[in-house]
Amino acid sequence: MLAIVLVGGLGTRLRPLTEHTPKQMLPICGTPMIEWVVEHLAGHGVEEVGLSLGYRSDEFLNAYPHGQISGIPFRVAVEPEPRGTAGAIRFAADEFDVDKTFLALNGDVLTDLDITELIAFHRVHDAEATIALQAVVDPSHFGVVSTYDDGLVKEFVEKPEPGFAASNHINAGTYVLEPSVIGRIPVGKDVSIERETFPELVRSGTLYAMPSSTYWLDTGTPEQFIRANLDALGGRRLKEAHIPLADIDATAEVSDSVVGKDSRIGALSVIERSVLFQNCEIREETAIIESVLSDSVYVGAGARLERCVIGRGQRVAAGERLSDVKRPRT
Repeated sequence: MLAIVLVGGLGTRLRPLTEHTPKQMLPICGTPMIEWVVEHLAGHGVEEVGLSLGYRSDEFLNAYPHGQISGIPFRVAVEPEPRGTAGAIRFAADEFDVDKTFLALNGDVLTDLDITELIAFHRVHDAEATIALQAVVDPSHFGVVSTYDDGLVKEFVEKPEPGFAASNHINAGTYVLEPSVIGRIPVGKDVSIERETFPELVRSGTLYAMPSSTYWLDTGTPEQFIRANLDALGGRRLKEAHIPLADIDATAEVSDSVVGKDSRIGALSVIERSVLFQNCEIREETAIIESVLSDSVYVGAGARLERCVIGRGQRVAAGERLSDVKRPRT
């Protein structure tokens, strides 16, 4: 089965980390996020991946020049301009000549969803489209889905007002789709699958949804990106994380953090609940708390960073005190 993975977004909420890198190429415990996604798909029988690309598409092609990600062959469809979630699926499906049941999913969601079960659910109900659902505490930031007992969707509301959601089950961003869905999406238009295509399928009585309570995380913010790394580090995923090798002084304290390959942590420094990419240099007696540092960041002695996001190659001077700062400013 083919899986179309949407990876063309700008990743604005993760700036400046995404200034030079698409968010799906950002590392989760040293491994690009897209590899976590593709390996999960491969475990459920996906034989080919189609990447719907847009922003910095060359980064994917340069990283995987032999046409495979984690051993799975992939093709690409590069949108000439952003076309929304449904428009991107339509463009990619046309590029790939899709003519049978396929998967579509958001490439910035990490999940242990049982995709095999989702496909079986779709076929048993003879659905035109099936959505994976996830229960959350506050559904107001997501597409909220309410269903009948058999899974037929009776309402799909994108980002309802707080307190007015009909359900706490949200659209988890993984779909099983029939080729007929492609025909419902206008060619060359900016179309939202959440706001336009799914409500149309609800009216047609052909949209189903399957609830799941497995691991699920939208990685779109710095806080969630840190959590994704720490979840992998802490063994809360089905896939085992491979921890990069770093040079950490014996007197430094590193807790609930991922330190990237060839990074160096100086004496008496404290790193807490943070993610450092590769080749960072952290001098002595620094403190880095709940922060993300991109590749090749230098932090001078005695500096303190709290809830900061520092972009590639940036320098933090010795003794600087930074809180809730993005550098460079975006």
